[in-house]
Amino acid sequence: MRIVIPSSAFYIPFKVIMQSIHPFLKYGVAYLATLTIMVALDLLWLGLVAKPIYQRGTGHLMAPEPDIAVAALFYAIFALGLMIFAVVPHAAAAGWSHVVVYAALFGFFTYATYDLTNLATLRNWPIGLSILDIGWGTLVSALSASAGKAVLGRLSSG
Repeated sequence: MRIVIPSSAFYIPFKVIMQSIHPFLKYGVAYLATLTIMVALDLLWLGLVAKPIYQRGTGHLMAPEPDIAVAALFYAIFALGLMIFAVVPHAAAAGWSHVVVYAALFGFFTYATYDLTNLATLRNWPIGLSILDIGWGTLVSALSASAGKAVLGRLSSG
């Protein structure tokens, strides 16, 4: 005897599946936007704008080539931090001020931790470079998180 189970017994409506997956997708896409903007801006900053400044201040410490795997890990973790502390908690807010302020603060505190630790522990670490770097971290964080919020807002409204 053959038992036939109708395929509709296993049917899960597409809308239910999308409602379950959609939040993960939209946060994932917002994360990728945050990450992409941060990497693009940082490559422009480090590769073109500030390269001579960093070379003068820390050239004796720099490797001939950056470790791409470690750099990728940094960007992945940092963008995740921006999502957790700035973008997601303020995604529903109508304006941009909360995301921008919290992202800027995140960038300020993380970059200040790095630069002030270097000032405290490394001989001849340039204070001017630290001030510039902390400012950059504050700005790039605010801009990158703003991209994440823009994408998240667009995906949430549509």
